[in-house]
Amino acid sequence: MSGSEAPRIVGDDASPRDPAGLYRAHAERLARYVHRLTGDTAAAEDVTQEVFTRLLERPPRHTAHLKAWLFTTATNLVRDRARRRARADEVAAREGAGLLSPRAAPDPLRQAEQASVRHRLQEALAALNERERVAVLMREEGFAHREIAEALGTTTGTIGTLLARALANLAQRLPLDREDR
Repeated sequence: MSGSEAPRIVGDDASPRDPAGLYRAHAERLARYVHRLTGDTAAAEDVTQEVFTRLLERPPRHTAHLKAWLFTTATNLVRDRARRRARADEVAAREGAGLLSPRAAPDPLRQAEQASVRHRLQEALAALNERERVAVLMREEGFAHREIAEALGTTTGTIGTLLARALANLAQRLPLDREDR
């Protein structure tokens, strides 16, 4: 092969310097492959287009296995789409379960109540001494007593007492409303 000639794909007449030829040579098979992976014609078309866009924007360094690169890139794009869809489904499930605020316009009264509760909680936390506040917040983040003790430079027994005192102080400062019970 001369220095001016582009590398050829084994078994094909298209080269990386001929994107139209590559598209003609591989797009149909690539789209069929992606359709079989996803079961979705529109996704297959989108992924195929994205593969060739990536080829134009960031061609692979090694062109001897360009066909493998095209199919590997398509496979990775399908995986990425599946992960994004799974995350979106998880968010939608949380919304449906009331764990996240709905997409519809929020209820102003509920927002005001939530803001009031957050404000009262922040004031109550601020009233604790620093060790109590750190212990409570670390506990809420799922830290074990041993980990909290290490962070505060004390013993696990002390953490139990410290947390009990801090939670009692918070309970005093944050009386539950009737509807919260």
